[in-house]
Amino acid sequence: MTSLPSADRTGSQDRILGPLPAAPRAGRKTIRQMIQLDANLAAVRSRIDDAAQSSGRNSSDVQLLPVTKSVSNEIASSLARRGWLELAENRAEGLATKVEALRAQDLDVRWHFVGHLQRNKAARVVAEITVLHSVDSLRLIETLERLTDASGRSLAVYLQVHLTCEAEKHGFAPDELAAAVARVQAAQHLELLGLMAMGPREESTDVTTRGVFGRVVELGTTLAAEHASAFRDGRCRYSLGMSGDLEQAVRAGSTCIRIGGALYSGVDPQQPEAEGAGA
Repeated sequence: MTSLPSADRTGSQDRILGPLPAAPRAGRKTIRQMIQLDANLAAVRSRIDDAAQSSGRNSSDVQLLPVTKSVSNEIASSLARRGWLELAENRAEGLATKVEALRAQDLDVRWHFVGHLQRNKAARVVAEITVLHSVDSLRLIETLERLTDASGRSLAVYLQVHLTCEAEKHGFAPDELAAAVARVQAAQHLELLGLMAMGPREESTDVTTRGVFGRVVELGTTLAAEHASAFRDGRCRYSLGMSGDLEQAVRAGSTCIRIGGALYSGVDPQQPEAEGAGA
């Protein structure tokens, strides 16, 4: 299992390696959009800070990961120019488009993939990302092992946990996680960061967002205690929380919040009001 550079940036911005390329000259509309983007970023970071403080946590232990699905290449590049050098996509096509656009501007972004990954699209996705949040089957682990062995590139991963009984969601059941952890540990070029999950679309008396997030952290705590060597630094990280439930995620123990819609309100007309997975 090859060690990777740290993928769990915890500050409000990622590290910047030297000066970023100069941005194109902006018009008035673009300037207004960028002012709004900065305000949205600050508002989301403030929500994370408040939730961390209320639960006795250090907010610097929680990464804000911007998800750029459904926004323009220009908005994604604006984030990178502001120092947000870890960005996420949830579709293979969107990832390819933004990788090409930002690479053409000499913007060195570490890409995460947060959506369901079909095995027939895995090769082109894995070639561009450093972190995959949605490893949801043993067959996908086998595919990732084959691809990373062939390329020699290492990949950090989260195992996706399915606790909501919603048919459209994917992931391992709790009793399948130990085998998945062992399978990742056996792969030379895969590194296990932790667990990822999504809360229910609609809560019920039996399934709540708070309950799902709390259960994921319980599972991770047990797995890290029993299989410490399988995880980076011997600890389990948690990719939990999106725009609508980030406070509950932070209070539960999330170390990475995947944010889309809350960042782009009033910024990008391509951004739909309804949010899907990973935002």
